[in-house]
Amino acid sequence: MTSPSLTIDTPAGTVRATAGLRQADAVVFELGGAMRGSVHVTGTHHPHHWDQFTAVRACLGPVNAFETTAPDDDLPRLARIRSGYRGSLTLYDDDTHRPQVTVYPMESAGGHEPSEKTAAALTAVLRACAAHVAQRDDLPEILNLSRHRDTPALLRFLTWSTAHHQAEAARYEREARAAHPARRAAVAAWWTAARWLTASPHPVLLLMLADLPSSLARTVDVKQWWAPYCLTEATREHEHARRNQAEADSLRAQQRSRRPSRSPQPAAHGAPHAARLELEMS
Repeated sequence: MTSPSLTIDTPAGTVRATAGLRQADAVVFELGGAMRGSVHVTGTHHPHHWDQFTAVRACLGPVNAFETTAPDDDLPRLARIRSGYRGSLTLYDDDTHRPQVTVYPMESAGGHEPSEKTAAALTAVLRACAAHVAQRDDLPEILNLSRHRDTPALLRFLTWSTAHHQAEAARYEREARAAHPARRAAVAAWWTAARWLTASPHPVLLLMLADLPSSLARTVDVKQWWAPYCLTEATREHEHARRNQAEADSLRAQQRSRRPSRSPQPAAHGAPHAARLELEMS
């Protein structure tokens, strides 16, 4: 069982993070020492797999920033710095089961980018809190609750994305079909200009036949590769649509087979007196 209190060394000094009671699918940390405020940690989908809830996301602030915006006064801030900061980090395993992080843009309450030192301190705190939650005994329950919470919005997005990629695939296929007669017409025009040049040489005809912008030769060249390019892009769009549909089907299957537990919320690995913290996900 991991400790509910973390000591985090950062470029801005030592930060203490104390986990409070779990709030549904969220663990909140109260910060002290070199940083004051709170961090909100919850489960989320893998960055590369919308249907796999195997990642942990930590946000600066007292709320889930992917659902609402924290007031400026509630954002975490470093000691002796008035402005609080927004931002988030996702911790996940890659295909080789090595931990990876994706850090989302951080900014002050006033919309300014933090200094390199401040950004490093904020990232260190977010990563430590996320890593703590990733080691908890109740992580599977946190991830299941997060999946249940996010599935409706993800299904809406995947449904839209599938339709968008299918429409793009159809557009590329139409352009590929149209490219064949256009290429034949361009080739015919080039040969016509070539015969004219043979019969009556003229500088304009030379320009039309040369490999120059807007010339017949350049048009033929473009039409030559445009159809294969469109077919390749159509195949790629079909694959995106297929993958999105498969992930949507997977989410629906999980939604039917796994329901969130309604058991009483457990304490976060001890810490009966730890302050309850809310983390904002950006």
